[in-house]
Amino acid sequence: MPAPLPLRTKIFALFEGLIGASIADEPPEAIPARRVRREKLLASPVGRSIAGRPHRDAHIVDRTVELPPAEIAGLDRPAEPVGVRLRIYRPSASGPGPLPVVVLFHGGGWVLGNPEQDEWWASHMAVEVPCVVVSVDYRLAPENPYPAAVFDCWSSLLWVAEHAAELGVDATRILVAGDSAGGNLAAVVADLAAQAGRPALAGQVLVYPGTEMEDVFPSEREHAEAPVLTSRGMRAFVRLYLAGADPYAPTAAPLRGGLAGAATPALIQVAGHDPLRDNGVFYAEALGSKGGDVTLTEYDNAVHGYLSLPGISPSARSALAEVVSFVRRVTGAKIPGETPQTRSEN
Repeated sequence: MPAPLPLRTKIFALFEGLIGASIADEPPEAIPARRVRREKLLASPVGRSIAGRPHRDAHIVDRTVELPPAEIAGLDRPAEPVGVRLRIYRPSASGPGPLPVVVLFHGGGWVLGNPEQDEWWASHMAVEVPCVVVSVDYRLAPENPYPAAVFDCWSSLLWVAEHAAELGVDATRILVAGDSAGGNLAAVVADLAAQAGRPALAGQVLVYPGTEMEDVFPSEREHAEAPVLTSRGMRAFVRLYLAGADPYAPTAAPLRGGLAGAATPALIQVAGHDPLRDNGVFYAEALGSKGGDVTLTEYDNAVHGYLSLPGISPSARSALAEVVSFVRRVTGAKIPGETPQTRSEN
């Protein structure tokens, strides 16, 4: 049974319930306007107090790149290149040599969101590991339904690996990461990389990921009316994203695939008050059954989205620390000036 929600989370949930209409009640043509309202709220002082502010020692730049069409088995190859914005975070000061790199995919049900909503944990991860974080502004449904986001994320990973020297990153120390829908995309991309044999990934960070599109797991019934994400909202996001596509395709539902991604060490985090909780739990079990190096952590007093909501979720800081520790472990990253002796003293 999950722990009680902290008071500030309860207050946020009450406020959100009063002002936020469910995505299930939004006509598709109104979704672009909803995105604009959401982005304005995020950029406001109130939004920043909830979603957190970027680390003051992070250097942040945007870059738009043209991604050539990529091959993915079982999917029709796009005919044209796609321009995608990458939001790149790096520590203002770092030691000699190229840094590890984390390719990050934001959440939002494949329908909402952008890299800025993950600014708090992306920038803190960049400074605290230290590493470079490349956050991908992939195309969204319903204008661009599945598999557009899959192609954008897979092509972005390949682009980062091929341009590692230009980015000042180590092509042998690449991770993928994502939260919610982004966790789904990170799991899919890790699986594709393992199948293709390139790029070799050091790890995958999957935060409350969606890994199944059709089945109703116990946590969805238990937390059908949870704050931030409800069962009804979950199902609306899936309908908008798939737009009639096969819900059992492994590039949509990685739990249904061959689990080649088990070859890549995984950190999977889930929230106690989240209809998606069992998506992450069952995926961790599936990877583990294939011999994967899997760490599963449940933040039992947290709601869906906690890592992007540090202002209302006390678990966010502990979860971030765990992500930083995992990235350091699988990449061997060291803080500039750190020695074995200073590590043992901390």
